[in-house]
Amino acid sequence: MSGIDAISGLSGVPSSALAALQAAQSGQGAAGAAFAAPTTGGSFATALTSAVDAVQGTQETANTLAVQAVTGNLDDIADATIAATRAQVTMELASTVRNKAVDAFNQIMNMQA
Repeated sequence: MSGIDAISGLSGVPSSALAALQAAQSGQGAAGAAFAAPTTGGSFATALTSAVDAVQGTQETANTLAVQAVTGNLDDIADATIAATRAQVTMELASTVRNKAVDAFNQIMNMQA
């Protein structure tokens, strides 16, 4: 079983994160898969907005579960741990994609000089 198969077995993992992981594993790169324009004809801005919303949603879920764990309102502490890890990995993915986009932009600007 590959790592992606194990992750896809978890509920609540954003499909954009799974697509990015699968693209990275196949050598296509995470940047193109995570923020590719949707097949429904949407724009890059729409795809970027939905990706940022997904990151924010995972962080909000992790924060809510952490508060519930601290106040004693959470039945299973593993839920909070999984949500926190999911939020961390999603944020790291978004940060890496952002860094790659900035690097690509800088390289394009250097070509013009």
